[in-house]
Amino acid sequence: MVYVPAHTTQSPRRHGSKAKNAPVKITPRQRLAGVLLRSVFIVLLLIALVHLSMPQSGTIWTILDRPGDLVRLALGVAMSAWVGIQLFTMPVDPLAFRTWLFTGLAAVPFLVICMIGTW
Repeated sequence: MVYVPAHTTQSPRRHGSKAKNAPVKITPRQRLAGVLLRSVFIVLLLIALVHLSMPQSGTIWTILDRPGDLVRLALGVAMSAWVGIQLFTMPVDPLAFRTWLFTGLAAVPFLVICMIGTW
């Protein structure tokens, strides 16, 4: 906690302000691995969404038989469209590639296991 007297108009100084303005450098390998893992994760998520949004009672043409199937299909199409758009929008922050690298290393195998379990 920083003590600032009540009669001053200055804001307290933060010691970590120089570190925030420093440029972040990531290696091209980290960037490539982050992009690949992000793409694989989003494609697997899209496949799982399409599979899970299909109607339970047969084919796609029987969605009008049960209202739950219609709602499931509508939500699945909306989510799949949003995830598909995210596939083609790349992050602008250099640290996002490093984040996707570490997140992808954990999330891609988990999603593969979930896909095997649902099929």
